[in-house]
Amino acid sequence: MARGGRRSLRLRTIAGEIERCERCPRLRDWCRRVGREKRRAYANDRYWAKPVPGFGDPDADIVVVGLAPGAHGANRTGRLFTGDRSGDFLFASLHRAGFANQPEAVSRDDGLVLSGAFISVAGRCAPPANRPTPEELAACRPHLVRELEVLEPKVLVALGGLAWNAALSAFADLGLGEAIPRPKPRFAHAAEIVIGETTLLGAYHPSQQNTFTKRLTPPMLDEVFLRAREIAAS
Repeated sequence: MARGGRRSLRLRTIAGEIERCERCPRLRDWCRRVGREKRRAYANDRYWAKPVPGFGDPDADIVVVGLAPGAHGANRTGRLFTGDRSGDFLFASLHRAGFANQPEAVSRDDGLVLSGAFISVAGRCAPPANRPTPEELAACRPHLVRELEVLEPKVLVALGGLAWNAALSAFADLGLGEAIPRPKPRFAHAAEIVIGETTLLGAYHPSQQNTFTKRLTPPMLDEVFLRAREIAAS
């Protein structure tokens, strides 16, 4: 079996384990509740309401890590950053940078294909008020660690400070603690550090709070992904 095939098989196994995860009762209860009560605009939709695995190219050199599924985005559609405004902003940028075949993601069967990129998150369940607890993020981190262990990315793009910290913790869990600079690198947009064989890049999260206020603009996010492509190609 080719390398990509082995990776794909291992990632599917990890995805299945993520979907069955029940480590955090508060989050599981919340996701199911949201799936029952729904938002009026999605009243006829069947919500996923389970932990959401990563997805993308099993041969990806670049892994994008967000915070957690949106309550009416990935918790509804079952695919990360799919079906909400944050995803609209993210996939438009990935498309412009050549990592996605289309600029939008509305459902699991919309034809979206990622090339050279894989998308993951720090937390797999939609949290109340978009705020997972530190304990919940720690309980969820082994899922990210296992994905990174399979993918061995050249670049990891962390969307926001919580994703940045989750990435640093995941690197430590992978045995790279000594390679992390001291003092611990602080998150910033376009921040760049090398940890072992991987470059960690920071980017503001494409939340509506950031995009509506222009804290994050399309050219700013494009710059990060173009830099990720440059590093991956070197």
